[in-house]
Formats: sequence, C-alpha cells, structure tokens
Amino acid sequence: MPEIRRLPSVLVNRIAAGEVVERPAAALKELVENAIDAGARRIGVKLAEGGLTRIEVVDDGCGMAPDAMALALERHATSKLPDSLIGPDGAIELVTTLGFRGEALPSIASVARLTIESREGGAADGWRRVVDHGALLADEPAALPHGTRVLVEELFAKVPARRKFLRSARSEYAACLDVVRRLAMARPDIAFTLETLGEGARRTVLNLQAGEELGTRVARIIAHELKDNSVAIEIERDTPHGVMRLTGVAGLPTWNRGVADHQYLFVNGRPVKDRLLVGAVRGAYADMLARDRHAVLALFLDLPPQDVDVNVHPAKTEVRFRDSAGVRGFIVSGLRQALATGDRRSAQGPDRAAMQRWQTETASPPAAPMAPLLESVFTGRDWSQTQARLGEARPAWTAPIAQPQGRAEEAAPVPAEAQSYPLGIARGQVANTYIVAEAADGLVLVDQHAAHERLVLERLRAAGADEGVRRSQALLVPDVVEMDEVDCDRLEDAAEGLARYGLVIERFGPAAMLVRAVPAAIGKADSGKLLRDLADDIAKHGRQEDSGALLLAERLELVLATMACHGSVRAGRTLSVAEMNALLREMEATPRSGQCNHGRPTWVKLSMEDVEKLFGRH
Repeated sequence: MPEIRRLPSVLVNRIAAGEVVERPAAALKELVENAIDAGARRIGVKLAEGGLTRIEVVDDGCGMAPDAMALALERHATSKLPDSLIGPDGAIELVTTLGFRGEALPSIASVARLTIESREGGAADGWRRVVDHGALLADEPAALPHGTRVLVEELFAKVPARRKFLRSARSEYAACLDVVRRLAMARPDIAFTLETLGEGARRTVLNLQAGEELGTRVARIIAHELKDNSVAIEIERDTPHGVMRLTGVAGLPTWNRGVADHQYLFVNGRPVKDRLLVGAVRGAYADMLARDRHAVLALFLDLPPQDVDVNVHPAKTEVRFRDSAGVRGFIVSGLRQALATGDRRSAQGPDRAAMQRWQTETASPPAAPMAPLLESVFTGRDWSQTQARLGEARPAWTAPIAQPQGRAEEAAPVPAEAQSYPLGIARGQVANTYIVAEAADGLVLVDQHAAHERLVLERLRAAGADEGVRRSQALLVPDVVEMDEVDCDRLEDAAEGLARYGLVIERFGPAAMLVRAVPAAIGKADSGKLLRDLADDIAKHGRQEDSGALLLAERLELVLATMACHGSVRAGRTLSVAEMNALLREMEATPRSGQCNHGRPTWVKLSMEDVEKLFGRH
C-alpha cells in the first residue's frame, strides 16, 4: 500500500490557489476586498498586460505591523473573524466583511512574486515582505505613507500548466476591469482609480471620487445615459431576523441591451452572480422586454447575515438564501413597484441614425410652371403676355400633386389646460398607425397598437383579471404525466402553492403526476409540457412551494399579455381625434405605459430644439 504522508505547505498553497486564484481578475478581487475591509478611503489599481505581468493595489487603510504581515501570509490566518465567531459556539455565517477565509494572500504568494509593503497609522516606519512562488526573498523596513501596497508580478510564471489556460491580455484586462467596476459600484464612499501600464505609457481608465451618490456612481460606471433612463429603487420588508432592504437603479425597459453583462447584483455589499437573483430580474421584466433583450440595472440587497450564507465557494461569488422564494418575490415586487412610478417615460428620444436621415437641405426641384410668371412680375414684362402664360400654366399648378399619406384635423390652439399634458394634444394620424401630438415642449409620435396593448394589459390587471386567471378548470379525465422521479418530488413539494393559482396536481406513483385541474386561462395548454417546464424552473430557482407558485404566476402574466395583444387596437385602424386624445390621456395615467408588453417604446418625443435644428433655426 502506498505510504500516506503530509503534503508540503508550498504544494498545499498551490492546490488551494486553484480555487481562489484561477486568473488575474480573481487575485485582483481578493486584494481590493482586503483594502476595503482595511477601511481604505482611496484605492488605486495599476495593471500591466491585463494583470498577467503586474497587478498593483495601493490603499490608505489601517495598515499592518511586521508580525501581522508575516502571519497574514500563512494559510487560514485572518483578522476579520472576531472571537465570538471563532469559538465552539461561534456562527461563521454572521461574518460581515468581504474576506474571511484567510486563503487569498498565501495562495497568491504560492503562484506569483508577491511584494507587500505596509505601515500602520501611528508607526514610524513601514515594512516590506517579498515572497516568490512560496519562497521568502526579503523581510525588511520600507519607507511609505500609512496604508498598504501589494504588488503581484509574474503570475503563474512557474506554473506553466496554469499559465497556458489563461486567455489573452485583452480578455484578462476586461475581467479585471469588471471586478473593479463592481467593487467601486458597491462602495460609492470610496475613491477608486484604475490605470493601465504598457510600453512607457500610462492611461487612466477609472477615476471615481469618494462620496458620490449611488445613482451617480452607477451611471458613471455603466453609462451616462442610464441616469436619464432609469428609476431609483428603495424598498424594505421585515424578516424574522431584521429588515431586508432593496436599493439601486433599474433601467427603463425600453433602454435595454442584447446581453446580460450589464446587470450588477450585490448582496450585503458583496458582488455576486446568483441564478436566483438573475431569474428574479427576468421575472420582473417578463412582460416588458423581448426574450432576446436584457435589462440594465444595479441592485443592492441588504438582509440580516442569518438569512444568507456566503461561505459557499472560495471565490465568494455564490450565495444561498434561507428563504429563496421570499427573496425572489421581494425583488420582483420591488422592481415592479419602482418601474410603475417612472416608466410612463420612454427611453431617450428618437434614434440618432433615424434623425440623420432627415433631409436637411432642399433638393433642386424641376422648373415650376409658375417660375416664368414670377420672373415677369419682377422684370416688368408686358402683363398681357403674363396673363396668357398664366392661362396655359393653370391646369398644371392647380392639379393636386399627390394624395396625402396621412390625415389631420384642423389645428386648433393648444388649450390652457393642455399645457400640463406630458403627451400633448393629438393633431393627426400618419399611415393609420402613428399618432402625431403637439406637446408644450415638442412633437410626440405614438405607436397606437403598442400603446393600447399596454393599456389593455394594465386594465385587465386593475379589473382583477388575474384573479380570474387563477380560477381552475377541472379536467373531465385527469391527465397522467410521466416524469422523472426527482421532478415528481419537486412538483409534489410545490403542489400546495401551485393550487393557489389554479393548478391542481397530485402524486400518481413513483414516476408520474396526476393533473386534475388547470388555470382557466390556459385550459387548452399541454399539461405535460406545463409540468415539465415548472419542474425545470423549480429545479433552477429552488424547491420551495412558493417559488413554483411565483413562477406560475409569472407564466400567467404572460397569458394576460397575450390576451392584451389580441384585444388591442391594431395598426392600420383609423382613429378620430377624440379617440387619439383619449388614448393619450389614459397613457399618462397608466403605469408602465412607456413600453409595450414586448419592451418596445410606445412613444418618442422630438423636442422643439431638435425640430429647429432640422430647419437650421437653432
């Protein structure tokens, strides 16, 4: 039998580094989190070749004494767990700092050249310690201001098997930039700078000042346009252990992206990538975005430490919630409430490319039949000849040029009370599809079908149509759906919650479910497909019964959206001015009227300044 023996500490650290430091961005994340936990007010980051050759993090935090610095480079040594959490009766889940495992620094030092320089606030001198792939090279005094400077060089230089799996410098830089952006977004009270070094040149990528408002910091990091195309979120709910709070910024549904890379989620100030939170965001925007579009937002969820477990993975990007269904429902309702307060707006103005296609210079027309007549007036020619020419030209210039493409009522002066109408007064209809309205500050174009589709959906909700959807339709002959045994277990656990939404199911043997009733609104749905989709959703978001019920509620919301689409005014229908104005007034009073059920804008506004620019008057 082979001999059992202890592994050398250097090898142990390298094995642990495989979980903690799989790429430069992971090392950078650990270093910046250490700076935040040290109470820093300013954090500076410098990168070379995307962190492959150099990562430098400088902070003005509390600093470390020489003996503490040596201890920090040992595995599972940390200052972030108080004695109350370490003892036999301690609760590790109550940790409030970003780091707590004590693995980052020794793991980095085992696969790179690590230089740490630090000085405590009241100390006369600082101290430097250099470790090269696990070997101590220097332990000496150093001159530096109070705080800590950590330099990581030659990452994985002596671990070629790991080095070859890294991506290009550009890809690694993108990952590092994302890490700094997320941490800077979570702490607007800290100043962040990010610089890149290369070929003797230095470029500042981020320069964020301390003390910024949350909305301002988020907009500076994601996109400046987000500030004008978003709503603020602030909602609270009591839990058995304290208060759960959701804050942040959510982009309007009409201001979206084709990928989900611009969704930033934080739990107790910690950037996370959690499937439950992503699913909650998708559920909140379910009837406001197309399937291939994604919302832009930054959500900050704060809840008691007892209700969340952050000790799931060494990278600390995954969390587990004690009440995952409650958290998901809280986020969905919070997002919907926030969007209902501000998304009567439509994102941005007209598309810039469309604006550029407006004709800004008059094309040269063919010679008009009236041209010689005007010439005779200004040159003093014989009036008798002019009258003869006028008679010849009359049939040409009195005939209509073409049939009008739209129609409009006689323009009336804007009433005094109309000054308070954000969408203005209807003036006409173009192509029997778009309503043209005059507002106090510009010109408004409304897509009548998209707008009415949203109004019908909200009217169904307000009238209690969703309660009608929950009514059950009993099946004359119950359906037997054969499924995997594990899926049957998930559905059986969720059966009570699903029954509240009209879906009545029960276990029928070890690998089958019996469907006795379905929601009335989806009475013709395929029971087998419905149950399989619900089982997959429950497996993805948790086994709690309320989670399954919530997912079914969102599915029924899509049914309502389909009903609204078929019951709304179609494009191509002629509307009277009274009907157009009634539609505009209802849009102003209806939440989420800025976009249709598929996320497209229902109206756009062309300001008077833009109109004047089109005619060169500005």
